[in-house]
Amino acid sequence: MSEWLTGFWNVMDPGVLLFLGIGVLGGMVIGALPGLTATMGVAILTPLTFWFEPTRGFAMLIGVWNSAIFAGGITAILINTPGTPASIASTFDGYALYKQGKGGLALGINVIYSAFGGIFGTLVLIFFSFPLARFTIGFGATEYFGLAFFGLTMMAAVSSDSVLKGMIAGFAGILFSTIGIDPMLAMKRFTLGSVNLIDGVQFLPVMIGMFGVGEVLNQIFEHDRLAESAENARRHVNLALGRVLPNLAEIHSASRLTTISAMVGAVVGAIPAAGGDIASIICWGQARKWSKHPEEYGKGSLEGLAVSTVANNSVLGGALTTMLTLGIPGDAATAVLIGSLMMYGMQPGPKMFTEAKPFVINIMLLMLLANLAFLAIGLVTAKASAKVLAVNPRTVWVSVCLLCVVGSFALNNNSFDVGIMFASGILGFVFRRTGYAPGPFILGLLLGRMLEANLRRALVISQGSYLIFLTRPISCILLVLTVLTLLWPLAKALLFRSAGTKTGS
Repeated sequence: MSEWLTGFWNVMDPGVLLFLGIGVLGGMVIGALPGLTATMGVAILTPLTFWFEPTRGFAMLIGVWNSAIFAGGITAILINTPGTPASIASTFDGYALYKQGKGGLALGINVIYSAFGGIFGTLVLIFFSFPLARFTIGFGATEYFGLAFFGLTMMAAVSSDSVLKGMIAGFAGILFSTIGIDPMLAMKRFTLGSVNLIDGVQFLPVMIGMFGVGEVLNQIFEHDRLAESAENARRHVNLALGRVLPNLAEIHSASRLTTISAMVGAVVGAIPAAGGDIASIICWGQARKWSKHPEEYGKGSLEGLAVSTVANNSVLGGALTTMLTLGIPGDAATAVLIGSLMMYGMQPGPKMFTEAKPFVINIMLLMLLANLAFLAIGLVTAKASAKVLAVNPRTVWVSVCLLCVVGSFALNNNSFDVGIMFASGILGFVFRRTGYAPGPFILGLLLGRMLEANLRRALVISQGSYLIFLTRPISCILLVLTVLTLLWPLAKALLFRSAGTKTGS
């Protein structure tokens, strides 16, 4: 207990709090700009922190990391463009809420439930770091395949009106994920002779293009000059009347599913290479199946938005658990944080909990403070963020396109990524006009490579026998969950039909 008290006084040092505040503010700006991810923010600031005392330097990085994930939901709500990959699922309901005149409430839910998810994930880090680490250390090719396969069942959940179209778009995304170097044979595939495609189609430019430029093109196509003044008037009404804080009834109605999503997000975060984007999509899709009002999901569900924002922030505690206890990065941002710790002369792993226990405690307390800091700042600035809604649509379109160009180029300082972004924007526009949802395509691109690589690795280990997926307990459980997920809508429909028949008789 004395070590925790000492750690508390260490992080309450004015200098540490100042650096944490700077990191939180910087993370909010970075997260709200499409393409400027939390990983990029941490990577950019890491060299600067070497000049500071370790606790102060790491406070800035922790602040950036936590607040950038939350801030990605701001643009997801206001302009239907995820600021970070983890905010993809926030576009499903957040933008619909804004169009219904509930933009302020959507922003409030985003910050409140992001903080709840972050605090929950940090508590998991504090109390269950070693059990979670022991659970994930046994993951192999079969388990990763099971996780990817389970995630792909969400293609049906994130489809719009037609499940068939959603599956087609999802499998198209999987096909695009095969571009690049073969994961087993190290041979070039479908690169068309371009060195820029050797590493495959980059996920972030595709995401920025589909959700950013694609939405802009769709809005331009549907734009009606006669309705513009009425639309602007509606936006001003939203700003004047929109509330930020949810009421007790709204909080209570979402409490069960958001708590479950926080748990799932923390577990997914502890699995290396599984980040907030996967966690939020899985939780959103499952919550839709178990919700009392599934028909509202994707059309402006407060519960759906709360579930997605809880999941993408609870991941951070799980990812940090794996990084600190095993020395294995849970996601790209924690990979950068490992380098930061090594520059401070610390080696992440089990020994760190004995050789540098005071600093580990400092990190845990900084995670809690970072969530409280962006909760306070986010609620105070929610109305200011919503004022973006009053801007002329043409200004918004130009600004979004500029941010998309800057964000996609800044990823690798490569103009080819900008071309991929624009091509994805056109594809996203075509998807919208023909009734295909872009979400399944993104999900297929995100999980396709993981699915293929681990399927082939597992078959090499088993010498071609598919029974390996049933003999490994964790992969078997994941496959059973996948089957149940696919059968649940059919079973639910049969139950309702049976209940209707009994009622009619």
